[in-house]
Amino acid sequence: MDFVLRIVFFLLIGAAAGGLLTAAGKLFFVKTDETVEKITEALPGANCGGCGFAGCSDYAAAIASGAAKPNLCSPGGLEVNKKISAIMGVAVEESEPMTAYVHCNGCESATSDKYVYAGTKSCIAAEKFYNGKGSCSFGCIGFGDCVKVCDEGAIEIKDGTAVINPSKCIACGKCVKTCPNHLISLKKKSAATAVRCSSQDIGKITRTVCKNGCIACGICVKKCPEGAMSLNSNHAEIDYKKCTSCGICAQSCPVKCIEMLQKCS
Repeated sequence: MDFVLRIVFFLLIGAAAGGLLTAAGKLFFVKTDETVEKITEALPGANCGGCGFAGCSDYAAAIASGAAKPNLCSPGGLEVNKKISAIMGVAVEESEPMTAYVHCNGCESATSDKYVYAGTKSCIAAEKFYNGKGSCSFGCIGFGDCVKVCDEGAIEIKDGTAVINPSKCIACGKCVKTCPNHLISLKKKSAATAVRCSSQDIGKITRTVCKNGCIACGICVKKCPEGAMSLNSNHAEIDYKKCTSCGICAQSCPVKCIEMLQKCS
């Protein structure tokens, strides 16, 4: 009889606990936004941050609240844009395809090392030792941290410098965040000009450490008919909102650190 009473006692405790859990679940239930869930499902789930948000769920919440446009997901492209636009009931607003670009042409034939580095083969690790092994403190270190984080195989090290294949790049921005010298940026694929230097040294020093470096002479600024060129931290920069890819800057650059690119759609 005692045995039966014990079983009944434990059954009653279990039932009471279950009831409490059910009540707590209803009391603290947080209703989720179905729109956010649908948008999150439509997104590729890369959580790359290329849209400017911490992850896909944050971006989905921003779209649902009207704080972000549906066309900011570069990895998802036009197909994801269409799905999200349909969920939101808005017209599809196409975005300009983007690609990552490395603003450095410090290849092995143009520059040299200032010391022999024997540490971990990582750009981030090497940068902690006097800004890397290269004679240019602002150049590509060349150990390929960007290569390792690229899931698309769009980056490779050529002649000591990272080079990006725009036909493979989905503009997720992982390489941009990884480069310790901040040499990589996202630009429009249709933009046919780019500056391959990020040196912040004065022109005389830049040319001493790298034959391909920008001397900040300002000729490109003067020649650009659209006012798209400027000098920032001792190197030329292009405002792609103004640039028409006429190529005058590349033609006028005396050190040829501005290049004309093959357009890639």
